[in-house]
Amino acid sequence: MMDNILDVRNLIISFRTNNGTVKAVRDISFTMKRGETLAIVGESGSGKSVTARAVMGILAPNAIVEGGEIFYDGRDLLKIPEDEFHKLRGNRISMIFQDPLSSLNPIVRVGKQLTEAMILNGRANQRDAKREYNDKIKYLTIACKEALKLRGRPDADKYVDEKIRVFRKFTSHGSKLERAYNAVHVNVVALKSNIDGVLIDIIHGDPKDIEKKISDIVRNSRKCYHRFLINKEKSELPAVMDDLLAAASAYAKVSGDEKDKNDKKEKVKSLLLRAKEIIEKALDAPKVNFFTMGYYLLDSNNTLDESDGIEALNARMRAYIDMNFMNDFLAMAAEGICNSADASREGKRKSLPILKEGMERFASDSTSPSEYRKLAKQLSQIVSGNIDRLSISKDSLAYTFETSIKAAVEKYLRAKKLSRKRHLSAADRAFLETADLERCRANIVLIVKRIIEAYEAEVATEDKCDYAESAIAMVDHLKLQASKRIYRVTHTMAKARAIELMEEVGISDARKRYRQYPFQFSGGMRQRIVIAIALAANPDIIICDEPTTALDVTIQAQILDLINKLKRERNLTVIFITHDLGVVANMADNIAVMYAGKIVEYGTVYDVFYEPAHPYTWALLSSMPDRDTKDKLEAIPGTPPNMIYPPKGDAFAPRNKYAMQIDFEEEPPMFEISPTHRAATWLLHPDAPKIDPPKAVTDRIARMKKLTGGIGSNE
Repeated sequence: MMDNILDVRNLIISFRTNNGTVKAVRDISFTMKRGETLAIVGESGSGKSVTARAVMGILAPNAIVEGGEIFYDGRDLLKIPEDEFHKLRGNRISMIFQDPLSSLNPIVRVGKQLTEAMILNGRANQRDAKREYNDKIKYLTIACKEALKLRGRPDADKYVDEKIRVFRKFTSHGSKLERAYNAVHVNVVALKSNIDGVLIDIIHGDPKDIEKKISDIVRNSRKCYHRFLINKEKSELPAVMDDLLAAASAYAKVSGDEKDKNDKKEKVKSLLLRAKEIIEKALDAPKVNFFTMGYYLLDSNNTLDESDGIEALNARMRAYIDMNFMNDFLAMAAEGICNSADASREGKRKSLPILKEGMERFASDSTSPSEYRKLAKQLSQIVSGNIDRLSISKDSLAYTFETSIKAAVEKYLRAKKLSRKRHLSAADRAFLETADLERCRANIVLIVKRIIEAYEAEVATEDKCDYAESAIAMVDHLKLQASKRIYRVTHTMAKARAIELMEEVGISDARKRYRQYPFQFSGGMRQRIVIAIALAANPDIIICDEPTTALDVTIQAQILDLINKLKRERNLTVIFITHDLGVVANMADNIAVMYAGKIVEYGTVYDVFYEPAHPYTWALLSSMPDRDTKDKLEAIPGTPPNMIYPPKGDAFAPRNKYAMQIDFEEEPPMFEISPTHRAATWLLHPDAPKIDPPKAVTDRIARMKKLTGGIGSNE
């Protein structure tokens, strides 16, 4: 079963304009699972792109998030601070925009645009890893001391300090060893990339140019030797490089005899291939465990012997560290983690009455502004104090509680103050249009209610945590952070990665095109570059905002196929924004049809294409081109409503020939048709008259079912 990765709940977004406040997104919700594609379909102005930009955290400055939550990886993206979002944007969540030319800098080579983000993100990741490592060590030290003191151990402080000192020392030493290895590993990867380039160039390249490039390869190979990667004393590579240099020189000097020239070319090629084979074998070989090596070498009597292989060496070092240090350290860490979790759970249990009382006071209109602020501060301190700092996965509700409650309280108090004024500025009037007092107060109550529900669920659940496993997970986490803090993304590494990405997205002769400018690429190729940039940080979620609109039909198909291929290979979660329902037929798992800021129909591809329920979906299907029909396409009459003044009932009613009186008076709820399919139309009410989809839609469905041999299921 796939796990949920994105959960959008009751999202409401408006925009301040000179003419009034535009209600762009009006209370929409959806959930996505890992590896799933959701297509959001609708006309211009329906709110689909605003929804995507809210997920990406790039709403315009005049945007007002009136309510809702966007949960990703346990964090509410609407509540986390910008510096925290900056770590996600482009790294964990990436976006492919509509026009590739406007997405790229026209005066910067595409190679630099690919590598720049990698290098900058690499530096940021190093800083974050260092901070996370130090914080976790600090909290682990405190928790372990408290746990051992509770157990009655008199030397708890001394014992814990010594264990943590040794852990820090050998982790630091192991990190230094790994840094030296990584520096050589980068050179080896770059050497392989350069060899691949020469293997292409040699087909039609000038022999003297080939000799120069091979001379560079041989010179660079001298920086590619490491005891645990390519051992200079034992590897065949130095001899191959000497032979390659001689062969390249001979190839450059040959003249006249075509057979002799071809023979010498083949000799160079064979040596290049042999060098590549040696390098690939080294890169695929097991990696030495520098974490355990750091401890193993603390004892000067220990020597490294890899004669029976790296895996055997790793096993010996692992056995040594487990016996002499790690088993005791894990036992200590387990006690500390257990103590931290117990303290957090007990704090939450004791805090529940205070939180409930606070929620009641927030719900009261008689609470004064100073009391509101004081109460928000008090509850924030309580929630912050109850956070289990040794939990590897961060609790979004707890970590964002302080900023959320403060912002909600200030918004409510400002709205309350302005509502009593007679004369308001234009900005104040615009603010009041989106700040309904009852909704603002309800939002404050909801924030507190959510934390109460989370606390109650945790307190009521029996503690089944395996703290021995948690201790192992903590050590693995610290190992990862220690490795990240010394992992520097160099220009050489970024270039090799960029070329790999360009090849992955289907750009031929990537090494040459790496140095070209965006204007030297076609529209389709530019979009491939944008896709490569989006993939550079291995994101979990890709948002595609009409990525094919600016391309011709044949190129559109290629880009859609590429996105599908990358989704399968990388298990990406994709949000696909489009106004063209036909584009998503072979792309999406689920479809959300949006109109006037609301999701009017949601279902699987089968649901929406074979069993459409909303008149707006019928209208979109009727206006979609079909190669098998000669009938005139039906245009959707009228225009979307002015969202400064949203309609009272169903927003689509004025354009809907099937509209009933109730459609103009009351907004329809979302009716559930099946567990996967729902639609907001009064036609689904039990008392509504039975109305079938228009003939153009039923004919299309019949043709599609016939074309697929009657296949069409919701499974």
